[in-house]
Amino acid sequence: MDKGVIVMNIVDYAVEKIVELCKIPSPTGFTTEIRKYLVEEFEKLGYTFKITNKGNIVVELGGEGNPLMFAAHVDTLGAMVRSIKSNGRLRITKIGGYPENYIETENCVVHTRDGKKYTGTILLTKPSVHVYGDSKNVERNDENIEIVLDEKVFSKEDVLKLGIRPGDFVSFDPRTVVTKSGFIKSRHLDDKASAGILLAIAKELKKEKMKLPRKVYLLFTTYEEVGHGGSAGIPEDVEEIIAVDMGAVGDDLETNEYKVSICAKDSGGPYDYDVTTKLIKTAEKLKLNYAVDIYPRYGSDVEATLAAGYDIKHGLIGPGVYASHGYERTHREAIENTIKLILGYLKEE
Repeated sequence: MDKGVIVMNIVDYAVEKIVELCKIPSPTGFTTEIRKYLVEEFEKLGYTFKITNKGNIVVELGGEGNPLMFAAHVDTLGAMVRSIKSNGRLRITKIGGYPENYIETENCVVHTRDGKKYTGTILLTKPSVHVYGDSKNVERNDENIEIVLDEKVFSKEDVLKLGIRPGDFVSFDPRTVVTKSGFIKSRHLDDKASAGILLAIAKELKKEKMKLPRKVYLLFTTYEEVGHGGSAGIPEDVEEIIAVDMGAVGDDLETNEYKVSICAKDSGGPYDYDVTTKLIKTAEKLKLNYAVDIYPRYGSDVEATLAAGYDIKHGLIGPGVYASHGYERTHREAIENTIKLILGYLKEE
């Protein structure tokens, strides 16, 4: 079979999985449904896996010696109900790091502890320019935005009768779109783009019966957005972990929505010299569209692993994603370049 056809089949599958993953609500701490999805996918593919106590999924792909792990996270930004106001509106508290203006006017779902779902919209407390002359100047913070429920409620008591309580999770409408020109637009491409990529890698290895020169694991974490996703549950024999997250796009950075980004340093410091160099040389050997970047406002799962005391080598790669932590966008070409880099790296001794 033509190698180009194989790669395109992988990319098609990866995009399909990315879309499916983005549609599953999974703010940090509320990841049961997406974990169930992953379990079903790996059961269909015939892989052995383990679910850790904190909800991470460890999948063994095969191979022997010098164990390597690729890690992606499936938890996302979101919110919780902080309190119920006297007028029936909900005050929220954020899960993860983002400015409030990123979610203003967004549709959302409130998930109660007994399994009910209520839709709503996140709006300013002064939402109408026809009524409030200072709407544009109102500071966007958790005091001045609120959830307006799509229910006939006028008081705190009305909301309580619905079963909504403080501590209920809030997910945001992902608004996932795949364009004919190859763009993938959605909330939560951080990091569901890379989770879809790892699913595609697993499927391709199984289909092609690829012989691995070293033992390979996949890790899907569920607490990355709050800083401790990769801090536990790493198999004892793992020697190297590469976080597969996103490449942020912006001023003075080399990556874009078509490249795979190789991170040399982020807020936690430099990544392992040998691993990063090997990733760069693999990208060059394969003539990939890639970038080497530094992200001073970025942290990854593998840094949580290091902070927990694991003795590992570490690296970070990912497809270029524009408008990170907002309504994000990447392209099929970035997905393809990331897949090729991972497959190429897996073939290296």
